[in-house]
Amino acid sequence: MEPKVAKKQVDIYFDKYAESHQNHKNEIIHWICVPLIVFSLLGLVWSIPFPHLGFLGGYNGYINWASFLIAFAVYYYYRLSPILSYFMLLVIFALSFGVIQLEEWQKSGGPMIWQSCLVIFILSWVGQFIGHKIEGKKPSFLDDIRFLLIGPIWLMHFILLRLKIKY
Repeated sequence: MEPKVAKKQVDIYFDKYAESHQNHKNEIIHWICVPLIVFSLLGLVWSIPFPHLGFLGGYNGYINWASFLIAFAVYYYYRLSPILSYFMLLVIFALSFGVIQLEEWQKSGGPMIWQSCLVIFILSWVGQFIGHKIEGKKPSFLDDIRFLLIGPIWLMHFILLRLKIKY
């Protein structure tokens, strides 16, 4: 008989998260809304005024409160799975590029970043709660706040499984 291999903590979280994400419609809603929530949260935090640090020169606008949010999230993901954290960092870079585009739009007369992101954030959460109403189960984060961070890597782990990349 082969020795039983203990499950990794990240897989335990994924199993628990999956319990309230069995309905196909809810899963589709999550594939749309979770990335939008991450994007909008990044934009909202990006919008919080940050002190000007002269030594950063032209990079001053890229170091902001969102930098700390990114560092915290990537560190948390790294503790769970280095591979997942690397891929999430790539996704966060792409989302940050999107926020920068919103910033450029704002500079050219568009809405403030926080306004655009607040609308996306609210609509995405409405979508999430509709998905859980369809599912008939409450969102996982209501039991454990850490599941707010698990949702994005739960989606990423499906991509890695499809690509046959061990995480």
